Amino acid sequence: MEQLQQFFDYSFISSHLNILLLLGIALFGGTIGGRLFQRIKFPQVVGYIIIGILVGQTGLNIVDKNLIDTFLPFNDFALGLIGFMVGGELKVAIFRKYGKQFTIILFLEALTASLFVFIIVFGLCMLVLKQWTYSLAYALVFGSIASATAAAGTTDVIWEYKAKGPLTTTILGIVALDDILALFLFAVSSSFVKKLIGVSGTSKSWLDILLPMYEIVGAVVIGMFSGAILSWLLNKFDDEDRIFTFSIGAMFLVLGAAIAVKVDMIMAAMVMGVVITNHTPEKSKKVFKILERISTPVYVLFFVLVGAKLNITGMTSLVLYFVLAFLVGRSTGKMLGSWLGAKISRVSPVIARCLPLCLFSQSGVAIGLAILSGQRFSGSVGDNVVAVITATTFIVQLVGPIFLKIGLRRSGETGVNITEDDVINTSKVRDFLANSDCVKIREDMPVQQVIQVFSEGDNLYYPAVDKDDRLVGIISVDNIKNTLMYSLELVDVLVAHDLMEHCPYTASLGQSMRSVFDMIAEKNLEYVPVIDNDKVVGILETRLVRKAIARKIETVQAAVGDMCVE
Repeated sequence: MEQLQQFFDYSFISSHLNILLLLGIALFGGTIGGRLFQRIKFPQVVGYIIIGILVGQTGLNIVDKNLIDTFLPFNDFALGLIGFMVGGELKVAIFRKYGKQFTIILFLEALTASLFVFIIVFGLCMLVLKQWTYSLAYALVFGSIASATAAAGTTDVIWEYKAKGPLTTTILGIVALDDILALFLFAVSSSFVKKLIGVSGTSKSWLDILLPMYEIVGAVVIGMFSGAILSWLLNKFDDEDRIFTFSIGAMFLVLGAAIAVKVDMIMAAMVMGVVITNHTPEKSKKVFKILERISTPVYVLFFVLVGAKLNITGMTSLVLYFVLAFLVGRSTGKMLGSWLGAKISRVSPVIARCLPLCLFSQSGVAIGLAILSGQRFSGSVGDNVVAVITATTFIVQLVGPIFLKIGLRRSGETGVNITEDDVINTSKVRDFLANSDCVKIREDMPVQQVIQVFSEGDNLYYPAVDKDDRLVGIISVDNIKNTLMYSLELVDVLVAHDLMEHCPYTASLGQSMRSVFDMIAEKNLEYVPVIDNDKVVGILETRLVRKAIARKIETVQAAVGDMCVE
């Protein structure tokens, strides 16, 4: 094993191709790992992280720390994309309706988690260290970080299982807001900790409190300004390629500007998403749909890197105690606080029952605050905070998505956020003919009876058949109009055969709707007859199929219901 690791260390990592190698390993291996875990009913994100661990510092060390550091700008982009997509879900109408409920749940789940971690860590430190100053310092730092919830792992699972409904809306609202609360809690706590452990060069506490204010306000200003510009550009163009280019360009600009002035880049991207989804709701749908196409490889690479960063070697017994205390306190606090918040705010019983399972994931802001602790509190305090938050983040990133999946499924919201493409990709032709009778026109039917058929039905096209129900052609409203325009005096002698046109394209009952729609797009068709055992069994009209898909989506989403107040 040692020789194998040395081979990787000296042969691959020294190569100029190691960045390309990392991309290949992360995307290829992460995708395979995600699929394998999906097969055993685990969220894909768990598989991504496991692959990262195998190739990272804890595993074979194919991907070392220096190589991971090279991809820090990519991590920023991935987190910004996640923030932007979350912002797209935060519509003003939702906050007008549920703002009070979100606020109550937010404060209770975040503050209860902080309180539980504070109490447990303080008690543990007093038993082990027997110094109240360091015990209080550790308790304050860990307690403030405990309130944060990861947007990345949470949204990835929500999108993977196509969840939509009151619970999903509540989760996204809380995830988007509780990092703000975590920043404030950390600012206040760190000012006290500096005094407790005697950090040299300690700044005035009010400056420490103003720092997160600057980070938040600055991020909001940058996000709003960028969102306004992007909204203006979206109203000027309809071309998807330009929309894609403007969206990616705006993302880089807002993240780069946030980093340059040292404000929260995730929040800046989130605010930009909020602005465009509320200012240009129709055009923004196209933006988010386009960005979804690139989100999968970005998320795969991001979570593989998360796993690769983990290094559990060299952890002391104190760190392991802290890890256990933090996990127990934070998990218990999140569950109890979210349940109490749901009860007090009088949301539906389904949300009160399922929400406690959905807020475990931790990364992003928590890791950032841990790193900031390492910089502010030199020595054992800073080092231990970084080690503990790194380890606990890894654990909850594995466990959190599993519980989130359980909560979403118990609420009945999985598989609800479906699109037309989702329905098309999972349907067969027979699914759209199961509840409809096929009206066929005999080729010898008089024209007056043909007109009667059209007047009684919704179709614009009908199959013309022979006496054995074999397809001989298609009759359309346009065929009738064009024929009678020049042959009105012959209406009593014309039959269906005189009106029909040849149809070279057909579909079968077992054929996938994806292949049918691909053929429709390629041949620019308005209809496709369906044949089974050489007989006509139906006809698919593009406009009617799209209406049926829209009704199916509405039915699925309506089944979830609306958030109700007791």
